[in-house]
Amino acid sequence: MSLRAPIASDHQLARLLQIGVVLEEVVEARAEKHAEATAEAEVVEMLEAAVAESAEHRERLETVIDELDAETVPFDEIQTLVEAQYESDQDFDGILYDQLCNEETAYKFYDDLIGAIEASDADFGVDRDHLLSVLETIRAEEAEGVEAVTELMEDYR
Repeated sequence: MSLRAPIASDHQLARLLQIGVVLEEVVEARAEKHAEATAEAEVVEMLEAAVAESAEHRERLETVIDELDAETVPFDEIQTLVEAQYESDQDFDGILYDQLCNEETAYKFYDDLIGAIEASDADFGVDRDHLLSVLETIRAEEAEGVEAVTELMEDYR
């Protein structure tokens, strides 16, 4: 499923939002794993904040999905799409590099999703302004996550 074309239906929107849910689950799981593996207090604090933020993002996305009148796609199918598109199953060198990649991937996904919604003239089963507001807030929080990880990386140089 490409985000390069405008979104044409509630079903397509729901599927894309489900991808966002899985991306958030990936970020959350990896941050939890890394938090358990490090003793650096600043890093653990940042990772724990990322876990909480990802859980909140999932809840927001799931609420929007519930508002849509569309069939959802089975979790395992969405997870496969996420891994294929965003390489969520690859490891990166170091905890901070991995977290930076996760935050950047999520930011890029939401940025592309917002662009596809804005390019669409479809009527969705949810209020477009509300939908965009939710996604823009999540995107901004992902950008803040990128900045936080980058600052920590600079501190550890």
